[in-house]
Amino acid sequence: MTVHLHEKGLFSWIEWAEALSAELHKPERADDGSDYFDGWVAALTGLLVSKGLADADTVLALQESWKRAAEATPHGSPILLENDPMRV
Repeated sequence: MTVHLHEKGLFSWIEWAEALSAELHKPERADDGSDYFDGWVAALTGLLVSKGLADADTVLALQESWKRAAEATPHGSPILLENDPMRV
């Protein structure tokens, strides 16, 4: 998704690298890098919010919806947002 948004011209690669680096260097990040994906998501969310392309609450709600969809999807089946049992 990050590459696609960059290719669409929504942010430069330098902007992305700076946002990701800032997020990954926060003191609360795991020393072993085990929360790298969380840092990636936080960096992308922050970049989209700072550019006015999304709001943090909407991104969080969508994130939670995908998580519920993944948990409700049988192993080996595609994860679809429609699988979220709380989605209306």
